[in-house]
Amino acid sequence: MDVLIHLFVGLHIIGIAALLGGFLTQVKAMGRGTARFVPGMLHGALTMLVTGAVLVGLSQANDYSVDTVKIGTKLALLIVILGLVYVKRDEETVDKRLFGLVGLLTTVNIFIAVLWT
Repeated sequence: MDVLIHLFVGLHIIGIAALLGGFLTQVKAMGRGTARFVPGMLHGALTMLVTGAVLVGLSQANDYSVDTVKIGTKLALLIVILGLVYVKRDEETVDKRLFGLVGLLTTVNIFIAVLWT
C-alpha cells in the first residue's frame, strides 16, 4: 500500500508542477497584459484534484491519520484555482490580477502542504 501512496504522491507533484510551470511560463506575458491560462494549468489542477482525493482515500484505508482541516483548506484553494482556470481557459488574455491570483493561490497551496504539520 505504501508503494501505491508514494506513486500517487509523485503524480500529485507532477500535477502541481504542471500548474505552477504553466503559470511561470506566462509571467513575462502577464507583465505585458497578454497572459492566458494554458491547457497544462488546467490538466495540472485536475491531476492534483484526482490524485489528492486518491491519496486521502488510500491514507485512510491504511489507517494513517489525515488532517481534515488541512486537506479541506487545500481542497478549497484548489477548487478556486480550478474554477478560475476552467472558466477563463478559452479567453485570449486574462486580467493580470486574476492570473496573479492563481499563481499566488498555487504557491500558498504548496506552502500549506509543506509547512502545515
